[in-house]
Amino acid sequence: MSEEDNNRQPRLPLKDVPAEIQQKIVNLGGNPNLNLYKVLSNNTTLLSSWIDLAYSLRNNCTTSRQVRELMILRGAQLCNSEYEWFQHEKMAKQCGISKEKIDSINEWQTSSLFDEKEKIAIELMESLIQDKGKMSVQLDEKLKKKFTEAEYIELILTGSFYTMVPTLLEALQVPIEN
Repeated sequence: MSEEDNNRQPRLPLKDVPAEIQQKIVNLGGNPNLNLYKVLSNNTTLLSSWIDLAYSLRNNCTTSRQVRELMILRGAQLCNSEYEWFQHEKMAKQCGISKEKIDSINEWQTSSLFDEKEKIAIELMESLIQDKGKMSVQLDEKLKKKFTEAEYIELILTGSFYTMVPTLLEALQVPIEN
């Protein structure tokens, strides 16, 4: 974590998350005291909608949570999002991803630590970021070969949501929690 990111001032106040939304986050297994949620509390209607989508992507998918966390971590790397990396590195470890695998995510293409599904999902994340969603026919075929149509949508939505997150974090200058 860079000193600059840790000390930056958010563009909007860090407000208390309303009690009903705090309870919703806790019920979904999350931490309501994140600075991201405090900044989004400047618009509680959209914060509530954000929580619904984020936690649905975390808790209501049939694809492996590990696959999705690897996508998110690779996206955080590519977007240089220290906040997103900080939060999701913890989540990746909690869902059973080894430190060795997390530390090797830059070398996913050549590393034997990643299985075929993980590599396809990480390739998708790179395509969503680097190619702005213009997926190759080859990647589309790989996804359709290894994942169901519902899982295909889960991965696209997860990747798309978590390419939006670093943009929002940077635009609002959300600091990492102390």
